[in-house]
Amino acid sequence: RSVPTAHFSFNDVRVPAENLLGGEEGKGFNTAMLTLNSMRPTVGARGVGLAEGAAGYAMEWAREREAFGSKVLDFQAIQFMFADMAIQIEAARNLVYKAAWNVDRGMYTREHAHHLSIAKAFATEMANKVAFDALQVLGAQGYMKDHPLERHYRDARQLMIVEGTSQVQRVVISRAMIDRNLVYG
Repeated sequence: RSVPTAHFSFNDVRVPAENLLGGEEGKGFNTAMLTLNSMRPTVGARGVGLAEGAAGYAMEWAREREAFGSKVLDFQAIQFMFADMAIQIEAARNLVYKAAWNVDRGMYTREHAHHLSIAKAFATEMANKVAFDALQVLGAQGYMKDHPLERHYRDARQLMIVEGTSQVQRVVISRAMIDRNLVYG
């Protein structure tokens, strides 16, 4: 509901040679893959922003809400959840910055794709975890259909799919590790 997507197809369409993706016949798929690679940091950045929003909303709620005679934020288990959220958000932010830096320097070809995949996979999975933990802080209230955190959680789920699923990112990463004998990307 919150991410506009559409399906389109072209049938019996003639494309002039100068308008072909990739510049020549047979190069369109490679061009599409380069485009996916270059957009992965953007999806990761969306994950970081989404996680910050979800954590911030939950923190604000936990400061105000009382349970068992204390503010929810006074419970150490809740404090640790927020500490973990902060750790994950900061780690993802730095991976996304590195990936964006690589793209800015034209380093989004196959040789560099694993760095972009690491950032995308980590940031989007982190967003999913942070949104889920924020829901946990609020309990059933956060899961209600019109609640902002319900939307954060739903959006976090789709981030792990767009520009290549988390499994696709792992294929890219593992192939680079195997092909180049890398212990770490």
